[in-house]
Amino acid sequence: MNELLWILLFTLLNGLVALLGVVILFLSKKVIDRLLTYLVAFSIGGLLGGALFHFIPEAIEKLSTAVTFTLLTSGILLFFLLEILLHWHHCHESHCPHPFTHLILYGDAIHNFIDGLIIAGSFIISIPFGIITAILIILHELPQEIGDFGVLIYGGFSKKKALFYNFLSQLTAVIGGLVGYFFINSQDYAAFLLPIAAGGFLYISINDLIPEVFKEKDPIKIILHLLAIIMGLLVLISAKFLAG
Repeated sequence: MNELLWILLFTLLNGLVALLGVVILFLSKKVIDRLLTYLVAFSIGGLLGGALFHFIPEAIEKLSTAVTFTLLTSGILLFFLLEILLHWHHCHESHCPHPFTHLILYGDAIHNFIDGLIIAGSFIISIPFGIITAILIILHELPQEIGDFGVLIYGGFSKKKALFYNFLSQLTAVIGGLVGYFFINSQDYAAFLLPIAAGGFLYISINDLIPEVFKEKDPIKIILHLLAIIMGLLVLISAKFLAG
């Protein structure tokens, strides 16, 4: 029971990371408009880094390469189908959010559910190991959540709506933690979800966000966007090495 309380505490803390976007709420519209495409570019790097340097290698460690890449392909196709469905049901008003905003939320929800499973599995091994693992997970979430918040605003969400839905998608970590606690081999189950989430992240970043960012024709801004993507990648790569 003691482990369950620790799991609930740290998965809730992981959920509160989404509220970092509140910082952006206090910026002026002019400043936000200038920052948005750079936040989207940073998020591209974070999504690519999460998929290529975290999810896929971790899945390969527990599954065969063939199974990992089969599930990865399935994840890409799943998010492709989701986007088609979102386009079919997309409203025709001028202020409707872009479908990629919903895909970001779905992908993040899967990602956070996996984080909850991993946190639970770590606490089941030992409380000190669980604390270290949870802190590392929360630290690598910080930059990505700020980037995701920017993507939601860029895609048409109001600032308050973006904050609320980003927070809801982050709270799936709590559900993952509870599932992980009651199903001891949670990390084994997480391995099958990792490549699916990776497929979603790759699809969103390459198909939806990169074309949006590089609509820009100014050479200086193109270079700055590339630097923001590289920075997002480097943050996630650094988190991988810090996690060991």
